[in-house]
Amino acid sequence: MSGTDEERRLARVALTWLAEPGTRAVYQLVDRLGPVATLDLLLDGGSPDGQLNGTVAARSAAGDARAVAAEALDRADRLGARLVTPDDDEWPTRVAGLAKLRLPDASRRVDVETAPPLCFWVRGGWPLGEALDRSVAVVGARAATGYGQHVATELGYGLAERDWTVVSGGAFGIDAAAHRGALNAGGVTVAVLACGVDRPYPVGNTALFDRIADTGLLVSEWPPGAEPLRPRFLIRNRVIAAGTVGTVVVEASARSGATQTARRAIYTGRVTMVVPGPVTSAMSVGVHELLREQPKVRLVTGVAHVLEEVGRIGADLAPLARGPQRPADTLDDDARSLLEALPRRGVRGVDALAARAGVDLRTALRKLSLLEELALVVRREDGYALAPPASPKRGTPATTETETPGSL
Repeated sequence: MSGTDEERRLARVALTWLAEPGTRAVYQLVDRLGPVATLDLLLDGGSPDGQLNGTVAARSAAGDARAVAAEALDRADRLGARLVTPDDDEWPTRVAGLAKLRLPDASRRVDVETAPPLCFWVRGGWPLGEALDRSVAVVGARAATGYGQHVATELGYGLAERDWTVVSGGAFGIDAAAHRGALNAGGVTVAVLACGVDRPYPVGNTALFDRIADTGLLVSEWPPGAEPLRPRFLIRNRVIAAGTVGTVVVEASARSGATQTARRAIYTGRVTMVVPGPVTSAMSVGVHELLREQPKVRLVTGVAHVLEEVGRIGADLAPLARGPQRPADTLDDDARSLLEALPRRGVRGVDALAARAGVDLRTALRKLSLLEELALVVRREDGYALAPPASPKRGTPATTETETPGSL
């Protein structure tokens, strides 16, 4: 590959400035020719893609690409940030999966130009590849409900507590809740930005970004000082989707960037999960539509479900959801039949119980003794009766529904 290491790094920065990240024609040229030769070719107007030539010419009119790249590298040094390229050991190899990403019915540029990144700007001490190697994205609506923020915080905390990196976009709502949950657990969280790492957006989350930079990572494909333009958020979302093991959408409206992230995760072959919400909530419409339309999307309701989807096969199975266990749950068919044969009030003789339950007298006596030991029945002079319900312990709330020992 032509050029020194510094020339290749400079060329990657210059190429990202000349054409927005994700531009497939640029990525393919770099893959074939290397970054230095690709930069020379584009600056000479030699790309076979006429639209790309026009874009490069327009950007070049605003400045010299190499000079802009050199200034960006100097600014990053002063900031304490660093450039990470595929030549570096900490490069996150999972993003290479974007090379094969093709979204169905794609017509907008942000849906077509989904190639892998050429470089990342990183602020924080963790090696980028190591942080993303065992990571889950938690994304969702900015205008999140209290329910959504609670779920996102719990997911962020629980994942971080189990040594998973929590990745999100740093926005208000679900993103911020997931980041804070991970930080509160003392874990690692990564915010993938749609602007420079020195220009966190939204400004209201500045303190949060500072906390993330101290213990996790701020990451961007755009150089320091870059503005958070609207299309860049959708371009950024492909990195969140492809750079992680799986993506969880907590809340999303009908038209949401979070659902776009989920679609990119699905078509990159990543585990894609959604948290259900109230059918009356506008913030759950996008989530429910993903669940209806995408067969590969999995429903999750907590950390255990997420870990089962992204963890090692057989090592992170979520426990089955069960109600409280009752003594009657362990009964065999004969004992249960006898229990059901007892009247809700009053006493019934052994002979009548055996006949009603359809068991012989000897079996009835044996099973009734067992039921008595389990405190489900009491013996009277003239037969057996259901044991009275146990009184709730002091401080234990009474149930809203009265249940008898024999109820199912």
